[in-house]
Amino acid sequence: MSSNLLSGAKILLNCLARENVECIFGYPGGVTLPLYDALYDHTIKHVLVRHEENAAFAAQGYARATGKVGVCCATSGPGATNLVTGLVDAMMDSIPIVALTGQVSTKLIGSDAFQEADTFGITRPATKHNFLVKNIADLPQVIHEAFYIAATGRPGPVLVDVTKDVFQAQAHYSPVTEIHLPGYKVYSEGHGGQIRRAAQMIWEAERPFVYAGGGVIAGNASRELVSLVEQIDAPAVCTLMGLGAIPAEHKNFISMPGMHGSYAANMGMTHTDLIIALGVRFDDRVTGRLAAFAPHAKVIHVDVDPAEISKNRAADLPIVGDVKRVLPKLSAELQSLAGEMKAKNAAARQAWWRQIRDWREEHPLTAERSETEIKPQHLMAEIDRLSGGRAIVASDVGQHQMWAAQLVRFNEPRLWINSGGLGSMGFGLPAAIGAQFARPDKLVFAVVGDGGFQMSIPELATIAYYGLPIKIVVMNNGYLGMVRQWQELFYNNRLSQVELSCFPDVEKLAGAYGFTGRTVDDVRELAKALEEAVGDAGPYLLNVKVSPFENVFPMVPAGGAINEMVLRPPQPVEA
Repeated sequence: MSSNLLSGAKILLNCLARENVECIFGYPGGVTLPLYDALYDHTIKHVLVRHEENAAFAAQGYARATGKVGVCCATSGPGATNLVTGLVDAMMDSIPIVALTGQVSTKLIGSDAFQEADTFGITRPATKHNFLVKNIADLPQVIHEAFYIAATGRPGPVLVDVTKDVFQAQAHYSPVTEIHLPGYKVYSEGHGGQIRRAAQMIWEAERPFVYAGGGVIAGNASRELVSLVEQIDAPAVCTLMGLGAIPAEHKNFISMPGMHGSYAANMGMTHTDLIIALGVRFDDRVTGRLAAFAPHAKVIHVDVDPAEISKNRAADLPIVGDVKRVLPKLSAELQSLAGEMKAKNAAARQAWWRQIRDWREEHPLTAERSETEIKPQHLMAEIDRLSGGRAIVASDVGQHQMWAAQLVRFNEPRLWINSGGLGSMGFGLPAAIGAQFARPDKLVFAVVGDGGFQMSIPELATIAYYGLPIKIVVMNNGYLGMVRQWQELFYNNRLSQVELSCFPDVEKLAGAYGFTGRTVDDVRELAKALEEAVGDAGPYLLNVKVSPFENVFPMVPAGGAINEMVLRPPQPVEA
């Protein structure tokens, strides 16, 4: 095979091109100058963000919206350390990204050189795997291994730290044609005997309940999940990370379970006799007090990561495998057993569905409205109306995130983009940037709080420069809302350092970047203002002033069981 003498920077870009990388989110610096010089003539698009942390968040938005590996880039020292929050965020939510960082020249490592940091050591616990490249001969293999590790098995972030002398060195480049990692095992097929036993358990159950998570979306297994749910006609919930895995409009979909999940979802999880757990990790925000979680249930747990099986809740039947591969096999086994077993518990299952429907009717998730002020729930209902269950919604973390998860419908996977496990403020706006680059055909909302928005204001420049038609909706209640809610409910309303009384004039702020901004505080103008934002061809910043003291309900207090929900604000005691 013919080979060419190329710089390390050009070899790296050739490797990225072979991995079908379309764009990189990054910020240049001293030791990455050779890479950026090579980028000058390359077809790969580079998106200049305004802070390295946001490069990682944008790469996540790209990856979450497409299922492809997102790529971000930063220089050595502070550039690399600014990526860490985004890497941990991707690690917690199992998002495939490859982070490229520059490092000082090999001979300077360990000398406290200018902008030197131990990026390899710092990011080791923040990534699925990381590499330090000090020899140009290793570079092609490392880059392709990084993409392979990031995308296979349980996805996650991988960092490649490249010294400046490797970027500058010259070498003959031959494309890598094979990845061989003997220590890296991916279990994808599932055990046949376990799958058959799972089918038997499902037909034997009187009150089955499907509990689906982000692993279904990561595994591109939404179609297989819907097929299973319809085959066994079981109620199903999706976690915060799994919303959209089953269309919100599907008759078997209940809602999100957990701390701010619906009454029906949490009561169903509490009273089921069989949890069919697919691509989930039994997170504490779902289970509540673990000892009281699903006390009557056996558990079938399907996950590609063997470390998650029985980590939090013991699995009665573990199946280690890719949900996309396991579910068709499970459906085939269910079909083969249906004739002899399906009718056995038909009456009990009908009663189970009646109970589920009663719970839904007893305490539904509703969008409260007021004639005098804008309720946050009303805002989310209007966003839902305009999205039609088909728009991408990226959020930060907090009250707005929970109301969006409760009230905005997602009828496709990869529409709901949020920081689930780490809960990173400032995530929503840069994630929306990544999603809009990934899906230029989609309407993209960045639904953010007034706290998180102020952590990501610099990215308005990125949005303006690239003309991204993102609709930025700030749910402005003048507080760090979720922190205020906890202080009100559990700290005797001692509101300490949560008021955000100084907020920019958004008309002037957006205008300074050359696009439209508007504040709306009249409930009668809300629908029209949102329609105006959506109808605008370019970016739009809408500051919506909502009720300042509204709280998210239902709510499971910390340490409570998920059936111990606070369903509404505490009512005053009459004298």
